[in-house]
Amino acid sequence: MPSTYNYLGIEKMATGENAGTWGNKTNTNLDIIQQAASGYHSQSVNLVGAGANTTALLMTDGDSTSTTDSLTNAARNQVIKLTGAITGNKIVTFPTDTEGLKIVFNGTTDASGTPTVQLKGASDSGSGTTFAASDKGKKMVYMSGTDLIEVVLATDPAGSDTQLQYNNSGAFGGAAGLTTDGTNLTAAGIVTAEGGQLTTIGKALVMGF
Repeated sequence: MPSTYNYLGIEKMATGENAGTWGNKTNTNLDIIQQAASGYHSQSVNLVGAGANTTALLMTDGDSTSTTDSLTNAARNQVIKLTGAITGNKIVTFPTDTEGLKIVFNGTTDASGTPTVQLKGASDSGSGTTFAASDKGKKMVYMSGTDLIEVVLATDPAGSDTQLQYNNSGAFGGAAGLTTDGTNLTAAGIVTAEGGQLTTIGKALVMGF
């Protein structure tokens, strides 16, 4: 049986295969493992132009080389930074039949307009996840073998400094009328106690008219 490759491109050498080259192939396999576990890659999304287009990140069997802006094995790296001054909406695809977590930084700049950057699987049945035009942050994503899914571990606070957080249609919202300095609570709007009573303990309730 000839040698085969797994979804990372690591060569699974069959018994009796690769006589005289086993050592080199093993070193390549170890480099591939290192790249998948901790590799960093900077990828321009303007290889086919600054306008709206698709950049397909690739992964080559038995090859651990990946230079800056080269698509050859860009998809294998753990951390990928997207770069380029863009003028149209971009799509960046990851190879189908691959799996794993990735951290993707949106390092693009807007040359004109308000372009977005979408991340998805090459044969994704969904829409993946998209960096909004103003979002130059980072996303953790999981490639499932077909679809790319955003992994949300924590959400940055919404609103402005000192505002309390509240559930705003399943997302964090900042309550502009309810703020605190950590000791005092300030309500800028109407305070309503429905079906109950408003009680203060140890302090007077002061009302101004």
